[in-house]
Amino acid sequence: MVDRYLDFVARVLRNAGTPEAEVDDDVQRTFIAVANRLDDVRPDAEKSFLLQTALRMAAHARRTLARRREVHDSDAQLRIQGPLQPEQMLDQKRARELLDEVLAEMALELRTVFVLYELEELSMTEIAAALRIPQGTVASRLRRARADFRDRVRALSGSTHAEVGS
Repeated sequence: MVDRYLDFVARVLRNAGTPEAEVDDDVQRTFIAVANRLDDVRPDAEKSFLLQTALRMAAHARRTLARRREVHDSDAQLRIQGPLQPEQMLDQKRARELLDEVLAEMALELRTVFVLYELEELSMTEIAAALRIPQGTVASRLRRARADFRDRVRALSGSTHAEVGS
């Protein structure tokens, strides 16, 4: 299960608001929590169980961060896949920062569905089962999340162009 879902759990944690510096630890905590409840995991429902557990871990990480009021340096663990030119690395870093900024501003219920559908490529049926909500609710949240995402990106694009022109 670890080999199959390690990257998935890390992405869910990262996209659900876990500070980058704590993602690795929370991945381990997620798998430990699942291992402790292995008897509760239905066959063929491992991914859903891991998703629920990872979302709870991310919520805990966000609450902890809010209590500590610390600022984490996300640059410390920039992951590079293959040799990139400095300009490519900078562009990739900026794009990730913008994505993280947009996602962080979205309501959690919208962000979760958006990330699972658009980034993790889960189907609406899988998301509904994992989050234990009706498929109609998933569809509604996804539609609202897409609109919210577009509006936030447009707002960022407008402010970025205004700053560059100044």
